[in-house]
Amino acid sequence: QVQLVESGGGLVQAGGSLRLSCAASGSIFRINTMAWYRQAPGKQREFVAIITRGGTTNYADFVKGRFAISGDYAGNTVYLQMNSLKPEDTAVYYCSIRAAAQYWGRGTQVTVSS
Repeated sequence: QVQLVESGGGLVQAGGSLRLSCAASGSIFRINTMAWYRQAPGKQREFVAIITRGGTTNYADFVKGRFAISGDYAGNTVYLQMNSLKPEDTAVYYCSIRAAAQYWGRGTQVTVSS
């Protein structure tokens, strides 16, 4: 059983910052990638950022220069530093890992007020 637990969400004013964390536990042999996705009300889930085991990162265009993903593969933890937040960043943020299969957390709400 693999469990992912996100934390760090909340309410912030536009221009503010938040740092999300996600800890994975359970029967995980080897994590290959760790990523963040988000889903706004009435919209489909979308990719935000990913980090490979080798440290390579990739970002959605709408967060480049504002968000930074980092990962602790030894500790099975992934982080998302979010700066210069905008109201359109309001969403539930999900972490996901890919090991033998892809696993998802339950999400953490991020609300950015204008």
